[in-house]
Amino acid sequence: MTRIARLFSFSDTLDLARAVGSRLELDVSPIEVHYFPDGESLVRVECTDPGQAIVFRSLHHPNEKLIEVLFAADSLRRQGATEVGLVAPYLGYMRQDRVFRPGEPISQRVVGQLLGSAFDHVLTIEAHLHRIRELAEVFPCPAESISAATPIAQWLRTQPKTDVVIGPDAESEPWIRAIAQEAEIEWTVATKVRDSDRDVRIDLPPLPAGTNRVWIVDDIASSGATLETLVRALKAFGVQEIGAVIVHALLERDMPSRLAEAGLDRLVSTDGINDPTNVISLAPLLAESIGKRLRTGEDS
Repeated sequence: MTRIARLFSFSDTLDLARAVGSRLELDVSPIEVHYFPDGESLVRVECTDPGQAIVFRSLHHPNEKLIEVLFAADSLRRQGATEVGLVAPYLGYMRQDRVFRPGEPISQRVVGQLLGSAFDHVLTIEAHLHRIRELAEVFPCPAESISAATPIAQWLRTQPKTDVVIGPDAESEPWIRAIAQEAEIEWTVATKVRDSDRDVRIDLPPLPAGTNRVWIVDDIASSGATLETLVRALKAFGVQEIGAVIVHALLERDMPSRLAEAGLDRLVSTDGINDPTNVISLAPLLAESIGKRLRTGEDS
């Protein structure tokens, strides 16, 4: 690539950034953070002639991370970056896309405006969108949410023969269909009613006769209530082997053990958020999207 481009990563996303950088033959520099006794963060990014800079960080536990990525963007611009992008494999605060009760903010738009004013472009994976179709609707800069369907499907193809891939609710149907078709596995979706963060009801659809091995696929797991309820329903149906693939592993500490007690045999995730369940690499997917943007910039 003829354009000068460099990746800059916080420590919690450094392994993934290095894997992407290796594929693109781009240097990766660490971003240092010092914490003062009162909790304030001091961000330090050292770079000479950064050219086009891309900041890496997943924005789970976003309250401190958001301010730190803004500081990183400011530092890079002060050192001469001609363009600063953000790659946030997980992008927080996307679920609150309307006022559900009087007095609430629309957090999605607040965060979109904040990041969109600091960065020239934003890239994420499987943003948790409901009532908007594209991330660009809430960002003042170019913003894209790309699908993890292909890396998940490719991984599922390497596993022992699966009878059914199942999604937790109707909203997941297009995504589950895409994964299952690429993996050449039958698919279906359940019906979910969420009464609270931890109170979920699941109705199973009819499953093919003789279904013994099932993979549940979901974009986010945090409390684990949806997964646990779905696993118990599948066990009650008579399914012998149940696995779950999660894109964004926002897992509570006791969640894997609770799921195992419910009957889950294996829990795996992509590596956008560091977790012991990480198995599926997002580096090829991210490298493809970043490389495409860099090539487009060269041609313009």
